[in-house]
Amino acid sequence: MSRSNLDLVNECDGFPYYQVDPDLFAASISTYYELRVQNRDYALGYLLPSVAEVFRGIPHWHIDDDERILTLTEGTDAASRSAAVQTTFLALRTTGHFKVLDKWRDELYPVYGRQKELLFNVERSASPLLGVVTYGVHLTAYVVKDGEMKIWIPRRARTKQTYGGMLDNAVAGGIASGESAFECLVRECGEEASLPEDLVRSRVKTAGCVTYFYIRDERAGGETRLLQPECQYVYDLELTEDVIPKPGDEEVEEFCLWTVDEVKAAMAKGEFKPNCAIVMLDFFIRHGVLTAESEKDYIEIVARVHRRFEFPTL
Repeated sequence: MSRSNLDLVNECDGFPYYQVDPDLFAASISTYYELRVQNRDYALGYLLPSVAEVFRGIPHWHIDDDERILTLTEGTDAASRSAAVQTTFLALRTTGHFKVLDKWRDELYPVYGRQKELLFNVERSASPLLGVVTYGVHLTAYVVKDGEMKIWIPRRARTKQTYGGMLDNAVAGGIASGESAFECLVRECGEEASLPEDLVRSRVKTAGCVTYFYIRDERAGGETRLLQPECQYVYDLELTEDVIPKPGDEEVEEFCLWTVDEVKAAMAKGEFKPNCAIVMLDFFIRHGVLTAESEKDYIEIVARVHRRFEFPTL
């Protein structure tokens, strides 16, 4: 079945909105547990009840079933909290309880408070269990010749545990704790697309960010229905014809240079990784490919790719 652009947005930004359906939002919220840290009276993420239950009786954590809150009780600073979180997930990894921890990355993601202060770091593969906001970078690389735009589209390795064989943006990756978005982008450009550092630093254009509240499905690997609010910093890079992205690791099979219509057709077939489709829609909006005249759901799409979270962000 052909997907509309709004279908693509709904697939990636799947958590209900209070403004659209208060009853559905309230029903959804009532099934989850809030994640908090001690002495902070606000949520940092949402957990499934089945996930929260695993923390019952584990040191450094407290469950309030009446209020449906899981609180990290250990630590008064980022370092001590991070140590407690790391100890917990290393133990859970050893028990093999959560499948997502099988993809342990030894990469730390930051979790921020309302004053943009770092509250703690968490292992990347564990972040969906806590439902916290995570950050990444996505780059769209394209060529313009004789007035026609073509876009470099990579296909993810079919052997990848997550979204194997699906289409992606030219470069994408998660931002580690302590790493800036731009430096993350430069690193990922070299690792994933073999793009020279000097070229990226001199020609890439920052283009804002997209935000969405994803609900993981089986393609993400591991447990399903985990909540994953994400912020992706987006960048554009216009390349000359002689610069050809090449896979720099085993995560990408190939790069193809496609026309806009070819990209649109693949999106309609659902061939893109969900958040990569969102990034492409944002690119099309910014470059005038997707307009109010050509898209009946234009206003909703523009708003939905810039979701405001109920959790603190950087």
